[in-house]
Amino acid sequence: MRIKAKKDSSIVEGDLTPMIDMTFQLIAFFMLVINFSDVEQDQRVQLPESELAKPPAAPYEQPLTIHLTRNDTYIFGGKEFTRLPRLKSSLLLETQIIKRHTSKKLADVTVIIRADGDAKTGQVQEVIQACQELEFERFALRGKQSEQRTIGGS
Repeated sequence: MRIKAKKDSSIVEGDLTPMIDMTFQLIAFFMLVINFSDVEQDQRVQLPESELAKPPAAPYEQPLTIHLTRNDTYIFGGKEFTRLPRLKSSLLLETQIIKRHTSKKLADVTVIIRADGDAKTGQVQEVIQACQELEFERFALRGKQSEQRTIGGS
């Protein structure tokens, strides 16, 4: 008696669901860990060029970014302020959040000031003074790195 093997004519396909799940998990992971350094930039602010401007050696642990536009407005936390007292009250709210809900001190927070090239210098000084009144101690001014000229060349 001969036993015949059954021939299965159906096509066997692998289940792609785990692979699709893993792909979406990787996408979500990379969205969370990607460096959003461009997020702190606002296109309404055109930074002044300087040969002394250099990128920071390491990213700031707790940055707060304030933008100064050429139209004498301040941008902080996605909100636009036309007067310094309004900006200061928003910064006061931020200091309260930092003090109550984090273990960091205000001295650990770096205030990054991105001023437009046409912004008034006095405005920058007023913002720094307002931040110092709220107990911020670290400041970083942003500028666009210009091309360095070579000596005796073009």
